[in-house]
Amino acid sequence: MARIAVLSDIHGNVPALEAVLADLETVAPDEVLVGGDLVGRGPQGTAVVRRIAELGWRTIRGNHEEYLLDFQRGNVPSAWLHAAEWSAARWMASELGAEEARWIEALPFSLTSQAAPGLRLVHGTPSSTREGIGPWLSDRRLGEHLAEVEETLLVCAHTHRPLHRRVDGGQVVNVGSVGLPFNGDQRAQYAVFEPAGPESEDAWHVELRQVPYDRERILRIYDETGFLAEGGVTARLLRLELEHAAPVLVPFLKWSEVRGRTPEEAELGTFLELYRPGEPLGPFFERLHGA
Repeated sequence: MARIAVLSDIHGNVPALEAVLADLETVAPDEVLVGGDLVGRGPQGTAVVRRIAELGWRTIRGNHEEYLLDFQRGNVPSAWLHAAEWSAARWMASELGAEEARWIEALPFSLTSQAAPGLRLVHGTPSSTREGIGPWLSDRRLGEHLAEVEETLLVCAHTHRPLHRRVDGGQVVNVGSVGLPFNGDQRAQYAVFEPAGPESEDAWHVELRQVPYDRERILRIYDETGFLAEGGVTARLLRLELEHAAPVLVPFLKWSEVRGRTPEEAELGTFLELYRPGEPLGPFFERLHGA
């Protein structure tokens, strides 16, 4: 039986990646696939890309590969090239080495397993790197995404929230995030797949794995690299996401938009009086619009 490991959304977090690499030694997969977002939202993009490239694992691109390449080319709105809220993105694009940028530029949108047929890997959905599949979607909607591919197992990431759902036509799995989970679990997360035997009602056995890692080390790296100091308010929000294993950046930007505030560090205290990291986003958005 082939065993396939899929990891994704490392987001420039070498300590989390190293912990998963050590765990993979015990799993001993026949194939490892990487679902994109090696870079972005973290300070060690170059090191992560270099390590994955050295390992030779087949990899697809995510939305953050696209973002950083666009920043390097200047293919972004002119305001993004100087606005404080984009300081972290500019820092990460500058940190990404030329050789590593060429490597991620060549990554495909999606791929299938070579070890076992029937597994299709995408970053977001079968049609977009920026649209997400998460636990909030209905079985009907998940089935529609699965119907976009020929395979019976659709594997994705992007939303940083693990998911395993059986739907008509097969299974849909979100492997979560190695470097920046959003499900309240601070451990690095990935998934392992094996074709199931004929006695199983499912074509695939799915194991969602969680691996402890040295989070204090990546938090120190935020300081040591200059990312926290030079990345402005966004770098501080990303650090909060690491600490809470929950989204903070997008809620802050939405709060700033609704309240007509400039998204800057001086506003963080007021924002955090309304938003509690880790709470469901639905009630927060309702409170935000109703306040």
